Formats: sequence, structure tokens, C-alpha cells
Amino acid sequence: MYNKFASQPHQPFFSAGILFFITFLLILAANYSNIISLNSSVSGFHSYPLIHLIFIQFFLGFLFVVFPRFLTQAEISIKVYMNIFFLFTIGGLTYISSLFIGNTLNKIAIIILIVASLMSFKTLFKIYQKSIVANKHDVTWILIAFGFGLISNILFFISSFGFPILEAFSINMGFYLFLFALIFTISQRMIPFFSSIKVQGYQINKSKYVLEIAFVLLGLKIVALSLENHLFSFVIDFSLFTFFTYELLKWKLPIFKVTAIMWVLYLSLFWLPVGFFIALLESTSNLFDMGIIFEKSALHTLAIGYFSTILIGFGTRVVLGHSGRTPTADKLTVIMFWIIQAIVIIRIFAGISLNGNFDYIFWIVSSATLLALGLIVWSFKYLGILVKGN
Repeated sequence: MYNKFASQPHQPFFSAGILFFITFLLILAANYSNIISLNSSVSGFHSYPLIHLIFIQFFLGFLFVVFPRFLTQAEISIKVYMNIFFLFTIGGLTYISSLFIGNTLNKIAIIILIVASLMSFKTLFKIYQKSIVANKHDVTWILIAFGFGLISNILFFISSFGFPILEAFSINMGFYLFLFALIFTISQRMIPFFSSIKVQGYQINKSKYVLEIAFVLLGLKIVALSLENHLFSFVIDFSLFTFFTYELLKWKLPIFKVTAIMWVLYLSLFWLPVGFFIALLESTSNLFDMGIIFEKSALHTLAIGYFSTILIGFGTRVVLGHSGRTPTADKLTVIMFWIIQAIVIIRIFAGISLNGNFDYIFWIVSSATLLALGLIVWSFKYLGILVKGN
């Protein structure tokens, strides 16, 4: 059983990712419902684990499969990636325990997760160094994003010694320059590539410096959030919205010529301009002192709409394809895709509900619970495939 489970990198990492995802969503819902009490800030029990424990495991499972292929190198040995997997699992379980026990255990958990991330980076970097492939452009930016992730993780650890400003900075860096940058780098490579294979005549048409521009703007976004300068934030949010809207239109993806397993990936990209448009509305409100509250609507539009949708899209494709099955989305999977889109809208409403006489906590708990239930439904179909392997 273990040999089958460990036979391919995506199997252990996807399995752990989905289980930790469900767990932390339920912890969030229980905390906001006053069912449990935690020794942690929202960043501690929500933002940090989502960035450095949950989403990263999904995309490590993907990268440990495709990174050697990108660079025409041998597959990563089972011992190497399973050691990393066990570290993430031990770190994750320790982190969950620390939320109820105390700060000392929390610091130990973060150290374990930093070591796991460092080992992951080292594994990918070694493959990068050995490769003599001429074009390493995309994989270089993947490693740069990973580097920012390590810095973010270390800064969050330092912030736990009493530096709340550093905590916010580390979370912003982890979200935009690590997680967002990593996922977008993979997206801009794989989605047009998949499209060119599936649709005869489709030509990949990306901007030459798409990643360079994206990284610069995302870096400036972190600076704007740190400075809390409304004019600067407005300019950056406008630039991000304009850039991603222009870039996605330029790709001219064949939306109506692909099956559900592909169009869900397109659907995830739709939330990019929407998320930054909401951020632009928020910065406009702040600039002109309009007093409209958006809370974290823009960030969650990206996190749920873009990250989670593409996660399920890529995850479903990889799970089926690497188990010898045809990568297709059945009715249940398609329903799951649409449930996530509904949850995005609920979470956006939760943020703006603070402007009226609405129950903010109810909508937060509802969005977290529904997403957890949706992931549980997905797990009933696909977790068994991951555990059993081929």
C-alpha cells in the first residue's frame, strides 16, 4: 500500500494538501462560530498555513513531476520527495496542535515547515543546475518565486517574537511574490500549452516579458500595502488590473472549443482581472475617502477564485492522467467547479457586507464550510485514486 501511495510525487502531496485544506477551513469556521478558541491571530491560523502548508503542497506535487521534464532530467527519487512530504506532514500536525497549546510549539512547527520548504527548493535547484536545456526562462522564475517563499516563511517566524508589522509584510510577500507568482508562472506555461495540444490551429500568443512585468507589479503591490499610500496603491492596482486583462485577452484562449477539464482552467484565469478590479475599487474608495469597506474581498477572489479553481482543475487532470485514466471532468467534478465559483461570490459579499446591516460572521462561516464540504465531495472521488495509485 505504501509503495503505491509513494510511487508518484503528486499522490502524497495532493493527499496531504486536500486533507490539511479541509482541516484548516473547518478550524476557521469553528473559530468564527466560537466553537473553539485558538492561541493565534487570523494570520496564524488562516493565512500562514494556506500559503506555506496547503497550497504549496499541491503545487509541489505538480512540480516534482514536471520540473525534471521541463529540464530533461531524471525523475526525483522516492526517498527524496517522501522525506520532504513527511516533514510537511509533521510540521502541519505540529502546527495544528500549536493552535490549541501555545506559541513555543508554534515556533517549532514553523521551523519544521521552513526546513521542508528549504529542502524542496534545494531539490528543484539541483535539477536546475544539472540541466543543460537552453531555455530555462520559466523554471528560473519558478525558483525565484520559491526564494521569496522562503524569505516570507523566515520573516513570519521572526515576526512571532513580537513584530506584528513584519508579520503583515511576510504574509503579503508570501501571498503575492510566492504563491501568486508561482501559480501564475505555472499557469502561463501550462494552460496555453494544453490549449495548443487540444485545439488544432491554436497559437500560443503571450507577451515576451509577461513574467518580468508580473513580478515587478506584484513586488510594487507589496510595497504599496506596506506604505499604505492610497495614491500609490491606486496606481499599482490599476496597473495590475490593466496588465492581466490585456494579457489574458492577448492569449485568445479557445474557450468554446475545449472540454470541461480545460475550460475550468480558463475559468480560474477569469478571476485574475476580477480580483484586481475589486482591489482597484478599494484603492479608489481609499483615495477619495469614500468610506466603502471591502475587507479582504480582492485577496479572497484571487485565493478562492484563481488558486482553488486552478488547483482543482490541475489536480483532477493530474490525478486521472497519472493513474492511467482519461483526464475528463464528469458531472460531479463540473458541479464542484461551479460550487467554488459560488463560494467566491459569497466571500466577496462577506467582505462588502460590513457596509450594511448584514451578518458578516455568518457569511464567513458559510463560505469556509461550503468550500470544506466541496473539497470533501471531491475527495470521495479522487482521494482513493491518490492513495491507491495506479
